Amino acid sequence: MSNYSLEVTQLTKYFGRRLIFSNLNFKFVDNGIYGVSGPNGSGKSTLVKILAGIIGANKGKVTHSINGNEIIEEKIHNHIGFVSPYLVLYEEFSAEENLMMFAKIRGVEYNKQRVDYLFEKFLLLKRKDDFVKTYSSGMKQRLKFIFALMHSPQLIILDEPTSNLDDEGKNSVYEIIREEGKKNIILIASNERNDLELCSETIFLENYKQITG
Repeated sequence: MSNYSLEVTQLTKYFGRRLIFSNLNFKFVDNGIYGVSGPNGSGKSTLVKILAGIIGANKGKVTHSINGNEIIEEKIHNHIGFVSPYLVLYEEFSAEENLMMFAKIRGVEYNKQRVDYLFEKFLLLKRKDDFVKTYSSGMKQRLKFIFALMHSPQLIILDEPTSNLDDEGKNSVYEIIREEGKKNIILIASNERNDLELCSETIFLENYKQITG
């Protein structure tokens, strides 16, 4: 069990004159699975990028805390696992070489036991030494999950997590989401009904399209 919390206060984002969302507020303090939903173009990917510290907001604040202490921006990536369609993998390296490289970049220990467990959970153990360029799109998506989870993060952000997955791949993803949700905070940005059915609470971004105050 982690004592992690994520709080968003009066978050507002524009691109030029286009309002993406305004005065967004929420706080997650309990482990579990939560959702963000809205039509294509509503700002789901924009929001999760802000939460992960990849881009900034125009107004408002995102606060990550553990054991009641706010985490400084430079250290947030140590506590977050992030899965998204725009995460780049190195095609000319094997799956395991990719993960070893990511661990080195992050400055974290490469936990081979943890990684092999995840390879097995995501049905890739027999292919971990193969070049990523030989992977199907679904296999690459599952590898992104291993990348996100290998350092045992307390906050796991999933942007369209089941894209490119067949039923077998989706089932393995849903199993580990339920497992991780018992001890961490999971945030799923999706329009897929089956994805959102996992969530105990969902934020609908269409409710935050008006400037108030």
